[in-house]
Amino acid sequence: MVSAAPATIEKSAANSHDGRDKRAKFVQLAESRTINAIRAIRVIGKLGNRSHYEYSEADIKKIVQVLSKEIDLLKSRLTDKGGKSEVEFKL
Repeated sequence: MVSAAPATIEKSAANSHDGRDKRAKFVQLAESRTINAIRAIRVIGKLGNRSHYEYSEADIKKIVQVLSKEIDLLKSRLTDKGGKSEVEFKL
């Protein structure tokens, strides 16, 4: 009679390894994408130079509002409460 224990151990080890791979992939992508998002937000912030651009307080409010909405959607998606939505923005 052959024992089922070795297959169970191998399967368990494979699942554990797969979990580490998924974690490593998550960390890599999360760090990269967060850095890119921060850079993009900083580039938007450069629009605040009034000597180069003309804009109204309503424009600023709309930009901040849409970015805040996206942060709220991000929170929802990361906590399994939300789904995908379209990206749309116009001043």
